[in-house]
Amino acid sequence: MNATGPLCRRLAEIRAEKEAARPASATAVMAAGTEALQASGILDRLPRVGDRAPLFARPSVAGPTVRLKTLLKRGPVVLSFFRGRW
Repeated sequence: MNATGPLCRRLAEIRAEKEAARPASATAVMAAGTEALQASGILDRLPRVGDRAPLFARPSVAGPTVRLKTLLKRGPVVLSFFRGRW
């Protein structure tokens, strides 16, 4: 993974823009929450790039159940998790 590539730079720019636009008190709360999560050791339990995901099935907003096994038959799969809107 290239931690200095164009995507990383653009994400850093967006992060800085958002941080500048929000109240410092909100940024402090978010930073404290992030630090607490990091200190908890949760990052050690996260899957890493290249790890195999368990074969899962989840309902789809579009209708039928999405099954990893079915998707893998078509080729490699990239999973992305969206935390939703806070």
